[in-house]
Amino acid sequence: MSIRAIIVDTAGTTTDLNFIQDVLFPYSRTAMPEFLEKNQHNVLVDYCISDIKDIALETDASLARVTEILQQWIDEDRKITPLKTLQGLIWKQGYNNAEFTGHIYPDFIESIERITQKGIRIYSFSSGSVDAQKLLFSHSDSGDLTPSFSGHFDTRTGNKLDKQAYCNICNTISLKPKQILFVSDMAEELKAAEAAGMTTCQMLRLPEQVKAKCKTVTSFNELQFD
Repeated sequence: MSIRAIIVDTAGTTTDLNFIQDVLFPYSRTAMPEFLEKNQHNVLVDYCISDIKDIALETDASLARVTEILQQWIDEDRKITPLKTLQGLIWKQGYNNAEFTGHIYPDFIESIERITQKGIRIYSFSSGSVDAQKLLFSHSDSGDLTPSFSGHFDTRTGNKLDKQAYCNICNTISLKPKQILFVSDMAEELKAAEAAGMTTCQMLRLPEQVKAKCKTVTSFNELQFD
């Protein structure tokens, strides 16, 4: 069965993990106190703050305490939806102020046209929010890549380590699992996608990566489609 869509992971697959850990995370950590102070009455931000209090089981937490919780979650790289939503809003500020551009591996950029010309749709699936993914791809080192994408998925679709998240994606894009190729650097994510019936391929960019039991490549240029 031929591949009709490719779903790409972001960190470690299409973008350098160091960019996220050394640029984006510290920026959101530093900007968080002032951002919450200024935007606490914004409906979306207020909703996230309430959500964070509930998750942390601290319903009476002050704004300063909520900030502390969020900064701790950033340090722990927690995949929590309200945190990811707030980080996305903060990164938008950083991209718009041209404080950084989104790092995307050149081999992915080179392969985009080849993939789409074959009639294969491209989607991204990340624990970062959909907004954060759009920001990353629209402010890339090579300009706006978002027109090449058919859509983006985040933790609202499900946990990346759960089979159900990949089943949900199949239903959303109306394709059979085997028609979808999921590319990620993470063995556990690939295992979950495979359990949902997807075709999988591991991106090996670092020598110390845990190997998955599926096809591997070291660049998007190595991906071949019938």
